[in-house]
Amino acid sequence: MKTLIKDNRRILKFSLLGLILAGGGVWLAGNSKAEQEAPAAAPVVSRPALTVRTTMLREEKWSRSLAANGSIVPWQEAIISAQVQGLRIAEVKASIGDWVKQGDVLVTLDNFAGLGDQRSSQGRILAPDDGVISSATANAGSMAQPGAELFRLIRKGRLEWRAELTADELMLLRKGMPAEISVGEDRILKGRVRAISPSVDAKTRNGYAYVALPSSNGIIAGAFARGEFDLSGGTRKLQSLPQSAVMRRSNKAYVVVVGENNRVQERAVETGQRNGDRIEIRRGLKANEPVVETGGPFLAEGDVVQLVKGQ
Repeated sequence: MKTLIKDNRRILKFSLLGLILAGGGVWLAGNSKAEQEAPAAAPVVSRPALTVRTTMLREEKWSRSLAANGSIVPWQEAIISAQVQGLRIAEVKASIGDWVKQGDVLVTLDNFAGLGDQRSSQGRILAPDDGVISSATANAGSMAQPGAELFRLIRKGRLEWRAELTADELMLLRKGMPAEISVGEDRILKGRVRAISPSVDAKTRNGYAYVALPSSNGIIAGAFARGEFDLSGGTRKLQSLPQSAVMRRSNKAYVVVVGENNRVQERAVETGQRNGDRIEIRRGLKANEPVVETGGPFLAEGDVVQLVKGQ
């Protein structure tokens, strides 16, 4: 009897174990089938960060120029003064703006160096050169002091443009280079470089280029004037982009290039002169590479962009 009970228990245990194993097999088979039937995960798609228009390098012919600001100044100024002491100015014969010739009498002097009221012959102060009187401080009746300025004379009446430039800019200039100067209301003068500073100011790091003017009629010394130097002597071929496509950071220029799969990357470039809304690109970019025309500052390295339709 006991043996029968034990056999029945063994049968029951094996039956339960079979059921458990069968259930596990069914569960594993179901999971395997579910995995096979489950759809594959969709690839990650980057959404465009911005819709942009692109541009490329364009070959153009420009004349190379250098712009500068400066002032109209006298070519040379002569300071006129008395050379002896104890002389009273009897008569002043010239004033500011007068054109005088070399040897013209500017001032007559009385000599009271003699005894009593006896007058000696009058002395005279003469113009040392042809030119225009730009300053006059001589007054009749006053005593002329040796070395004290009585007049200032712009020799030959010649004025010139003094352009202020950096050391690097000065080294681009040569004597005789043509320049165009804008002064007054739309008045354009053509001149040539007469002299170039051999050194610059230690504080400002700037120096001067002096441009001889063909005529000084109607021009005032001290007037502000803008101008351009012609560095090329004509035209030259170059590659350019719209200025909107070129950005600057830490004094360096860069553009945003659109690469494969419309992903963008920053590219450092070397720029040159400007002409209207175009800027010269000297190095860093190939002729057929698309560049973001506007909106570059809003893009980060690796962003995906959408191109304007038609590009």
